[in-house]
Amino acid sequence: MNKPLVSTYLKLVCVAMFWGGTFIAGRMIANTIPHMIAASGRFLVACALLIPLAWKLEGGLPRLTRQQAQATFALGATGIFLYNICFFKALSLMPAGRTALFVALNPIVTALALALFFRERLGMRKWLGILIAFVGAAVIITRGDLQGAVHDISQSVGTGELIMFCAISGWAAYTIIGRHALKGLTPIAATTYASLWGLLLLSAGAVTEIPGMDWGLVTWQVLAAIVYLGACGTVIGFVWYYEGVKALGPARTAVFNNLVPVFGISFGAVMLGEPILASMVIGGLLVIAGVTLTNR
Repeated sequence: MNKPLVSTYLKLVCVAMFWGGTFIAGRMIANTIPHMIAASGRFLVACALLIPLAWKLEGGLPRLTRQQAQATFALGATGIFLYNICFFKALSLMPAGRTALFVALNPIVTALALALFFRERLGMRKWLGILIAFVGAAVIITRGDLQGAVHDISQSVGTGELIMFCAISGWAAYTIIGRHALKGLTPIAATTYASLWGLLLLSAGAVTEIPGMDWGLVTWQVLAAIVYLGACGTVIGFVWYYEGVKALGPARTAVFNNLVPVFGISFGAVMLGEPILASMVIGGLLVIAGVTLTNR
């Protein structure tokens, strides 16, 4: 394996670790400050770092064509605006580790979307992998009580689960759009423009939350969590993720999302004292097996 590929793989593992940590940081602030204000703070930090980074490394941001402007707006609307609203809301309703497990479904949702909207063929092996992954997801969501869920689905699938599914759908769209947005744009340029669009959309919503904001709740821990989300979870994470999409393609890059719940569950157990249920381990392994089979 050549050195550039090894470097890409290592970066994607680090991205998974950073993103696993975002569930801990997000959980810390999800019940503290309004969600759009929290998300706006995250991307204010991100944009404050991305813009000078683009100037230092690439001499500034390129002028966008109409197609690139539309594509980066779509990135901002899906992977930043929609994902972050759902991300914070889900974390206010579910433990960080359980929320992180839903990320493992992203490659499956991405593969299905590619098949439906871009007519990419899914052979028998891929369909088998999708089936295995969804069985694993069912084990996770129902906490191992599949029979009980059949009789009363509301005991397993609540508002938090539905909202997190919306989040991973938004991220799947972000991954697929990224394939097209990267044409003629560097990862830093694409990420910066997407973040600026996302910040614009989030700020419009945050304005409505300011009157009810209790600024006394903004402790140094909350500020540190927002900085982590912006710097590690966004700037480093998004740029390296985009480098992976460009080098490996969206499907192979999305496979590394399997590591996000591993880090999320581990951090949740160590830092927040959250329990690690047998259903989470068994279901998570099934999802990873299914995703691996789908992307072979």
